[in-house]
Amino acid sequence: MVVRMRANRSKTGKRRSHAALTSMRSVKCECGAPRLSHRACYECGKYNGHIIIDVVARAKREARRATRKEKDLRASGQQTESKKEEPSPST
Repeated sequence: MVVRMRANRSKTGKRRSHAALTSMRSVKCECGAPRLSHRACYECGKYNGHIIIDVVARAKREARRATRKEKDLRASGQQTESKKEEPSPST
């Protein structure tokens, strides 16, 4: 016995024909770094020849956040990421 409203293989294939995954296309930026097309470069911050992202300010902000996080960890008595103690080998 066949299901009354069964979709045949042809109709199923036609529906799925648009569901294929495509790979992300990367292009080379002016600075030489690979980046996604239609997006600003993560390395130099340029898009279409104009500086969109201030890379220097971003680096300063990340450094400031890292030092603040390390300071808070030291104040709370927890270990810092750079100075984690390695467990002694049990012999």
